[in-house]
Amino acid sequence: MENLINRYVSIIQVPGIRKFSNMVVDYPNAINLTLGQPDFPTPNHIKEAAILAIRRDQTSYTHNAGLLKLREVAADYVFQKYKLSYNPVDEIIVTNGATEAIDIAFRSILQEGSEVILPAPIYPGYEPLITLCGAIPVYVDTSQNSFQLTAEMIMSKLSDRTRCIVLCSPSNPTGSMLSKEEIIKIADVVRDKKIFIVSDEIYSELTYDNQHFSIASVPGMREKTIVVNGLAKSHAMTGWRIGFTFAPSYLSSEMLKVHLYNSVCASTVSQHAAIEALTNGMDDPVEMVVEYRKRRDYVCERLISMGLEIDKPDGAFYVFPSIKHTKMTSFDFSLRLLKEAGVAVVPGDSFSGGGEGYIRMSFAASIEMLEEGLNRMERFIHSNLVSQ
Repeated sequence: MENLINRYVSIIQVPGIRKFSNMVVDYPNAINLTLGQPDFPTPNHIKEAAILAIRRDQTSYTHNAGLLKLREVAADYVFQKYKLSYNPVDEIIVTNGATEAIDIAFRSILQEGSEVILPAPIYPGYEPLITLCGAIPVYVDTSQNSFQLTAEMIMSKLSDRTRCIVLCSPSNPTGSMLSKEEIIKIADVVRDKKIFIVSDEIYSELTYDNQHFSIASVPGMREKTIVVNGLAKSHAMTGWRIGFTFAPSYLSSEMLKVHLYNSVCASTVSQHAAIEALTNGMDDPVEMVVEYRKRRDYVCERLISMGLEIDKPDGAFYVFPSIKHTKMTSFDFSLRLLKEAGVAVVPGDSFSGGGEGYIRMSFAASIEMLEEGLNRMERFIHSNLVSQ
């Protein structure tokens, strides 16, 4: 019977992020720097809003697109933050996290044989969803350009089958951000082409040196862009599973059909919590960003002192150092670091072939944990280089 399983399901794999994070349970004393999850608790006022919703028996289905009140405050939020204008009635969908938002976007715009341009290295959650649509991921290696995607790079990969370009800024796994100037150049390349943009902006509130800029705000791009965002990273709400799509009505109406058959609606209790997050919690990310910046600077300083080459991240909470000088593959380095030093990181090749020779470290951990992890890593690197 195995040969009857959908062939696209058969060929997708469990991502390396999960493989390594799952391995950590066998090393109880390991320092876990794998998962992209804030170590801050969900703010109390958001939790109280959820508790109140339960007590008020606000636990039934909502509109498939989500509570209108939530869509209204989401519209207000992205307008105030990023000058994006969307009608809450028919241009915003509340999803089960940003992952479902990406899924319904791809399933609405891709067909068998469609090509999707992706900057590499990149979060591994896109390729399986593209594959399940029968579409083809086309990677652009950005490792030789400080992990910065450019309009010229995109032009070199365009074909008659290009249906979509994925932008992820700030980036997982590198923390790089696209500048406003480069985003405008990218818009100039695709504006008159029949190509969609899926702009994953889940880390938009976690920036350190520059403000986030969305391609959907560039003239002529709103009508062909699907903006994906959510509350997992900005408000430490990973388990609440609240994401959003922002797109013109002709796209949103199609994505809504996929969403309602996929999950009916997002968790009602979580939606009430999200209303609180986007109103009284509009500035909740600010305090977290202050702490993340301190951690980023500390981690980068330590890695450089170890002799590792890095591109200092502009956003998110990851750093992506090169370990090429160790002469080990990303996988071997990460496995030995876990077994011999008790530090869990993610091999760079988990983020496509463009990540080989790198590792991803999350600094969404306390300074104390980061210090111990980096101390162990420094001893590991020194002992291995000395023995070579």
